[in-house]
Amino acid sequence: MASARAGDNSTSEMIAARLNADYPHSIMVQNYVLPTIRALLAVYTKHPDQAIAALQPALLFECGEEGFGNLQPAYVRGLAYLQLKRGKEAAIEFQKLIGHPGIVGFSITGALVHLQLARAEGISGNHDLARRHYQDFFALWKDADSNIPILVEAKTEYAKLQQPSEKIHDL
Repeated sequence: MASARAGDNSTSEMIAARLNADYPHSIMVQNYVLPTIRALLAVYTKHPDQAIAALQPALLFECGEEGFGNLQPAYVRGLAYLQLKRGKEAAIEFQKLIGHPGIVGFSITGALVHLQLARAEGISGNHDLARRHYQDFFALWKDADSNIPILVEAKTEYAKLQQPSEKIHDL
């Protein structure tokens, strides 16, 4: 999953092929890990419909992999919905992580979900909710280096929400 997020598709595909070969009967590998890796690859290559389809088998297992997965399928599905500009569906997926803090724990996804939820609400036109989720994200990242790209990007998006509605184009 880390290789896919880093844009190293060949390594990610190689690892997925190896996992598939080594664990052909593992329910978690076949229905959770591999679909999530494939979906990440689809999201990062701008094929959100493929990502959503790839994650279908994971629906039954999303809350079953404490520690390793941290609801990764729901998070990735939410990213795919964001790419499709389907904010309401994205928000539903991201809310799964917010609603299960014991599964998400202290993973980076647990912090980033606030940003993604803000984006989803912004796309849906729920600007007050979007602002609140941006503020939650900023509170979690208050001690982070101010020049981290995702934080800079979030601050820019948040600033757009402070403008009158007619000036908000695309978060």
